[in-house]
Amino acid sequence: MPLVKFTKEKKEIEVPVGANLRNEAIKAGINLNQGLNGIGASVNRFMNCKGMGMCGTCRVLITAGIENTNKLTMAEWLKFKTVLPTPVPDPIPALAYIGHEEEMRLACCTVVQGDITVESGPEVNLFGENFFS
Repeated sequence: MPLVKFTKEKKEIEVPVGANLRNEAIKAGINLNQGLNGIGASVNRFMNCKGMGMCGTCRVLITAGIENTNKLTMAEWLKFKTVLPTPVPDPIPALAYIGHEEEMRLACCTVVQGDITVESGPEVNLFGENFFS
């Protein structure tokens, strides 16, 4: 059975192959609905999309074992890769400048197929040099 390590919570759980990351975290008592930089974590625990991939509050950073998860789902692709229309010639991807775009996932859309290491509620740098470029 795959081992999922949660770095911030200092917890390790064994999950069946093909398990949903969000559901397994909830069973282990881990709140992945952290919101934006931890703001609203207590409220987001109850007020979220219930795993439908719409709210984005269960955003996690897969620090090791990204190859042991499924491919990006449409909901994740829309959150992390979709280009927003802008008046400037170069369109801006919605969340593509928050950092770690290739390792960022939504826990509700992530299927665990092997050992992974997860950082819950990764920081989002909204004022970094890349965000408004």
